[in-house]
Amino acid sequence: MSTGDNSGTAFETIRGRNFPALRQFTIFLENRVGQLLEVVKRFEGTGIRVCALSINDAAECAFVRFLVSDADRGREILERSGLAIIETDLIGVELPEGPQPLLRVCTALLQAELNIIQAYPLFVRPNGKPAVAIMVENIEFAMETLREKGFTIITEGDLDDNPVSEN
Repeated sequence: MSTGDNSGTAFETIRGRNFPALRQFTIFLENRVGQLLEVVKRFEGTGIRVCALSINDAAECAFVRFLVSDADRGREILERSGLAIIETDLIGVELPEGPQPLLRVCTALLQAELNIIQAYPLFVRPNGKPAVAIMVENIEFAMETLREKGFTIITEGDLDDNPVSEN
């Protein structure tokens, strides 16, 4: 197998700022005062902000899951800091207007027989509307299902503080 310059094989990925899944980072922290602050401070002065956060706590340790406004740069910062990270794709979905918007999202996924593994709200409000990040068993099928039901999917570009205008 040849992978030289003349092989004709492109090694770029299709993932970009408008890729339909959001990247969640999970880190393992000792359950001590100030540990979360140390992680969040790593983003200070970088222009990257934490857009969503979930903490699962135990006696000695905690799993911290979060989304940042720039996943590529966020991963680099976490890796340089020596933290072990797990990267996972989630669906970001805008909650529709009306009563019980989360019920509508859950119902759509249930009708497709998709199990929700994790869910938590986004701090940012893309398009000025509330949104949630959801981990499901089959992300492609879940995104297709939600789109068919009329839900708006949030991309990584929607988490940016300064989204690029296409005008």
